[in-house]
Amino acid sequence: MASSTLPNFRVVGFSGHRQISEAPLIATALREELARLRASSPDEWIALSSVAEGSDQLFVEAACSLGLSWHAVLPLPRTDFAKDFSPAGWTQVEALLAKAEHVNIINENGTREDAYLDCGIETVNGADVLLVVWDGDEARGKGGTGDVVAYARSLGKPLVVVDAATRAVHRENFTKLSAVDLTLTTLNHLPENSVGWGSNPLGAPDVIFAFQQKCDYAASHGAPQVRRLIVATVILHVIATLVAAGALAFGLHLTVVPWFKLFCLAGALGVALLLRYQHSHHHWVRCRLGSEICRSALAMWGLPRAAPLFEDLDMAAMQGLTRSLHILHRRAASNRTIGIDEFRRTYVEKRIEDQLAYYRQQESRASPLFVRLKVGFWIATILALLCTLLYAVCHSIDAPVAEWVVQSVFYFAPIALPVLAAAFISLISINDLQRRVARYREMQTLLAESRARLAYAQTWNSLERVVLKTERALLQEVLEWHSITSFAESH
Repeated sequence: MASSTLPNFRVVGFSGHRQISEAPLIATALREELARLRASSPDEWIALSSVAEGSDQLFVEAACSLGLSWHAVLPLPRTDFAKDFSPAGWTQVEALLAKAEHVNIINENGTREDAYLDCGIETVNGADVLLVVWDGDEARGKGGTGDVVAYARSLGKPLVVVDAATRAVHRENFTKLSAVDLTLTTLNHLPENSVGWGSNPLGAPDVIFAFQQKCDYAASHGAPQVRRLIVATVILHVIATLVAAGALAFGLHLTVVPWFKLFCLAGALGVALLLRYQHSHHHWVRCRLGSEICRSALAMWGLPRAAPLFEDLDMAAMQGLTRSLHILHRRAASNRTIGIDEFRRTYVEKRIEDQLAYYRQQESRASPLFVRLKVGFWIATILALLCTLLYAVCHSIDAPVAEWVVQSVFYFAPIALPVLAAAFISLISINDLQRRVARYREMQTLLAESRARLAYAQTWNSLERVVLKTERALLQEVLEWHSITSFAESH
């Protein structure tokens, strides 16, 4: 891998019957299908399954024999799960679990059947491809293979079915399995750059830090200034309207006037078309989102385990990136050397204080502009009302009025001032100023609260909860920004 290229991981989940015949032949079919999947892509494949007797254990052994990492999903805590095995069978399960790179236990408050069903559902949710050993019949009990297959089909999940009786193999929905993860591939191919903003105080791998740096640099230097372009269309329309109103009010029938209006309207149309069809905007948004996701990963790297921040981030376009970061953190967490006091101090200084400074700066920029535009709206609106009222009164009592007052106050102002008021409101909306100012203040309050809580977090568990809450809030702000800017691109 290049020094700033993150690996892409793919997951093959598994479900199968406990009671099977011709186990050696089933095991051979599973190895062949896993080898076929691995050969179909240069990405690293990870096996995901439970470890029940029968097909599950054959799948785990096949995956491990091919060198795949295995992530175990258990329906119950080990002490409860062990009750489903004989002493000898449980000894074999423990030997297999020792090979697991990660073990996830499904928390279930219902029955054992509920737990097994949830285990199968979570396996499907976490898999890119589901491999099953199935006889084609409906599930004999709640949570059986038939239920898991039905759920996978309802999602359109790519499916590899090994017939439990004949060992025949057929595939379903494989057109939905993309050859590459487009977002991660695009970000990996960004030119390397080491002068972007940021730091790596918690000792994350250099590849992640370098990846974040190049994404940050690309986002900072490639912003297409969408809001400014949209503002330009509003201003050009306002100018065209004011020129037309002035020509009518003051009797300006110069040849240049219609040509100037045409120039403004054509310019507005050109900017609108540029906004509609430019592709740099999507690339910029993707780079900024990738950079901020990596920034969260760098901030959490010193935690003793890979916190489930990215597992909870439901964003299909970034799934490859978040999965890569989560798995890399999982693999590195056991080698953690930083102490809790050092982590807390570093997190507060490099993450909390940095973000507080950022939101203060953003508020100091957005708030005065919001106030000015709001004041401009009220002034234009009140003046328009006064001009219209004066015109109505003078016209009603037939009062003598100078010609310049008629032209400017009675004719021009009632047209021009409402247009200006509408423009001010449009600029507030385009720049999302009202929400941004409120959000910046909310984020400062939340970060200050997190800083206070961190000061009293004396255990890794309590510290992790504060960090997770903080990072979720920071990522939520980024996702809100992503939704708003993506909407701006499409319109």
